[in-house]
Amino acid sequence: MRLRKSRQSRRGRIEIIPMIDVMFFLLATFMLASLSLQNLHSLPINFPKGKAEPLQSTTSLTLTVTKNSEILLNSTPVSLQTLAGTLQPMLKSSNGNIVVAADNAAPQGVVVQAMLQAHIAGAEHFLIAVKYNE
Repeated sequence: MRLRKSRQSRRGRIEIIPMIDVMFFLLATFMLASLSLQNLHSLPINFPKGKAEPLQSTTSLTLTVTKNSEILLNSTPVSLQTLAGTLQPMLKSSNGNIVVAADNAAPQGVVVQAMLQAHIAGAEHFLIAVKYNE
């Protein structure tokens, strides 16, 4: 009489279909999450048109002036009186470069006053953001 082993050794299998489903679900989740984060920190600015070469990627601060004369420093609201004090500590990391992103309808006097306050704080180079006109 031949006795059977009480435990049969079966070879384990890795099912690939459920793993593909999980990976597709993760891919779709991350794609949708990244699309929703795209416009979180954007401000509606109507840039003036002009021709300029693209800016090389450097660490620079952005001084934004909206059409309602609001002044923002890296999307932090500031006033003309507090601009120099807020900007001074930030200039050490940006090598003195400031990108001026002024709306096309922004009052020129406010833009000039903001640039003068930035110069008083120690800004050396001003870069004007424009919409590329082909």
